[in-house]
Amino acid sequence: MGILHEDVVIITPNQKQDEATVITINCPDKTGLGCDLCRIILFFGLSIVRGDVSTDGKWCFIVFWVVGKPSTQWSLLEKRLIEACPSCSSANTLIYYTAELQPPKPPDVFLLKFCGNDRQGLLHDVTHVLCELELIIQRVKVSTTPDGMVMDLFFITDARELLHTEARKTDTYHHLKAVVGDSMVSCDIEKVCPDITACSQGPPFLIPPAITEDTFNLEMLDQGQNGSGQSNRVSVMIDNSLSPVHTLVQIVCRDHKGLLYDIMRTLKDYNIQISYGRFTTKGNTDCEIDLFIVQADGKKIVDPSKQNALCSRIRMELFRPLRVALVNRGPDTELLVANPVELCGKGRPYVFYDITLALKMLNTDIFSAEISRHMIGGREWEVYRVLLDEGDGSSVPRSKIEEAVWRNLMGWE
Repeated sequence: MGILHEDVVIITPNQKQDEATVITINCPDKTGLGCDLCRIILFFGLSIVRGDVSTDGKWCFIVFWVVGKPSTQWSLLEKRLIEACPSCSSANTLIYYTAELQPPKPPDVFLLKFCGNDRQGLLHDVTHVLCELELIIQRVKVSTTPDGMVMDLFFITDARELLHTEARKTDTYHHLKAVVGDSMVSCDIEKVCPDITACSQGPPFLIPPAITEDTFNLEMLDQGQNGSGQSNRVSVMIDNSLSPVHTLVQIVCRDHKGLLYDIMRTLKDYNIQISYGRFTTKGNTDCEIDLFIVQADGKKIVDPSKQNALCSRIRMELFRPLRVALVNRGPDTELLVANPVELCGKGRPYVFYDITLALKMLNTDIFSAEISRHMIGGREWEVYRVLLDEGDGSSVPRSKIEEAVWRNLMGWE
């Protein structure tokens, strides 16, 4: 079956400032396609306020209503969404999509070594530039010397696959220089072995179990996250009576950044196919999601144990999509953030960006930072460790730091 290339993804700009931009996707279906599309939309800093998904198992039609920053590069977003659709080959002016998906080639990994004079917010400014350039941070090692110098090691991949060229490296250097100015002393980029970003077996040293525990307590639904008093109530119901061939999953919860992505990645990890779905926001905070789903074998979920497992997993992932905690490291304070990685190996976008932004807004300095991946309880986690610099004695209360980081990650400014 062939369709015109420009009809695969259609982006209709909003006509008024308070209206949403409409993204329409028409392509062959595959399990996890919704997750891949939502991850890309989240990477571009957009929020999905409404969504409709329909598929016959072979071909799908998806519509997202999104809002976000006015500086969004819509043409680049369109290109990334097309790339996420099942592989294709061209014939004349038509693009023919096939259901057979070839395993993607692992991206090249590069080491960006940034050396400069430390100042407040510097790490976030560098992170912001890398995100804007679509340089995806895989691992980080940041340290500060006693004389006020910083050495930041960013292990990155390039979504544009151009970082091997001198032009792309030079462009990255100039963008960093333009933002950080005289704070930058040097910046070097070199290709490294991809194994350096491999996942470690077991949790990092001294990480408390509460950060990565994979259990879910229903009583947590009645408590606010991090004592903020802002409860994130989640209701997940399963119904097999409304459709002879599909299981209906109904979700009601508070909206947060990446909500639809969190649902889609959970279903993708369970190898569950969405036949029809609708996502709507009620007011400014509440969301309602109806999903008609089937298992990998095309059948309903009738086993009560499987139903309970799926409901519990969705509730946990929506109530705690990320784990945030502050811990003591002797006289110092360390911020820990962890989030589960998809089975395909891809992590949640913009986590490090949101962490450094929250700390910059609190005027809290960063002494060192590290990102690494670890297998914990048979599941891969991305763990962010940020050692705070409290040398000036004017530290922000721990509860305020923890809440500010959490709210920024959840998009609850």
